[in-house]
Amino acid sequence: MIRLPAALRFLAQSVVAGLAAAFVAVALDPDLLRNRLDAATAQPSAGVASYAEAVAATAPAVVNIYTTRRVSAAPWLDFGEQPRGYPNDGGAATPPRIEDSLGSGVLVNEGYVLTNEHVISDAQSIHVALNDGRVTEAALVGTDPDTDLALLQLELESLPEIHLGRSDSVRIGDVVLAIGNPFGIGQTVTQGIVSATGRSQLGLSLFENFIQTDASINPGNSGGALINTRGELVGINTAMFSRDDSEGIGFAIPVNLARGVMQQLIENGRVMRGWLGVDARALRQDGMPEHATMEGVLVTHVFPNGPASLAGLRAGDIVTQVNAKPVNSWQELLNEVARVQPGTAVQVRATRAGEDFEVVATVVERPLRQRKPS
Repeated sequence: MIRLPAALRFLAQSVVAGLAAAFVAVALDPDLLRNRLDAATAQPSAGVASYAEAVAATAPAVVNIYTTRRVSAAPWLDFGEQPRGYPNDGGAATPPRIEDSLGSGVLVNEGYVLTNEHVISDAQSIHVALNDGRVTEAALVGTDPDTDLALLQLELESLPEIHLGRSDSVRIGDVVLAIGNPFGIGQTVTQGIVSATGRSQLGLSLFENFIQTDASINPGNSGGALINTRGELVGINTAMFSRDDSEGIGFAIPVNLARGVMQQLIENGRVMRGWLGVDARALRQDGMPEHATMEGVLVTHVFPNGPASLAGLRAGDIVTQVNAKPVNSWQELLNEVARVQPGTAVQVRATRAGEDFEVVATVVERPLRQRKPS
């Protein structure tokens, strides 16, 4: 017969006594074991993927915008074509009608609301509905069609405001949330990731530097907020591209660009940019290999008596640098000149018939872009 040491016998007796006590406790209260098992298998709340806090911090500052505008019964068509019944073909003019539209906006500070210019263009009245149920008429501070941005102001007390982030810190793969009023059904949040940055040449506006996302941006979302998971505004939702049955991709104006436009609209009522007075296009054509070296942009038109014309530039010249900075696309040339204060001289390096030359042009304020009548 094997004899256990005294310490081991004491330990065994303690274990048996503990198991017996546990058996009695479970027999008296069967839910006790079930509750312990549930607690052991439960996921900690910190591990739940939720953006509720970011939404709660920003959603009150996202507003619904309702406008009315007087429009013709049929819009003007592209390329000068007009439908029958318009005055220029001898028919009777169609009387105008009042049209309602909707969009979204973002309260930034001191009652200012950032939104898209196309949301409020040609509006006869602009009303804003807040998340807390208040509705008020908005005053138009100014617009910038070249970036599709507009600034409104509300005369109300105790207005929420969104925290502005930095779009230059946005990375591809970051989770973002789009908040707005799609289809007029009420405030809605959609989620996605940043799928690209710096998107341009989309034809949405003249100055383009869009954040691309797969978060849904539906009709009515225009002008709403694109936020990060910390609840910071990183973009103003502008458009959604979709073909066939695809879900599409969305585009937002970076908050860094919107911040600068807002400041100029507050200070000047308009955005002042430098203008060289040329139209141009990139030398690189679609289908050209990426490694092909084609430096500069081809000047396709020089506006009479504009800065470029007075400096001696001509159609057919190839502009390679502005203030010693290389330009290889129309967008680069546009942006480089636009950031120059009107009245400032810039050095333009170009090529004509294979010969390099330099001119100095004094840029002027860029003329306001005109919309087609609607």
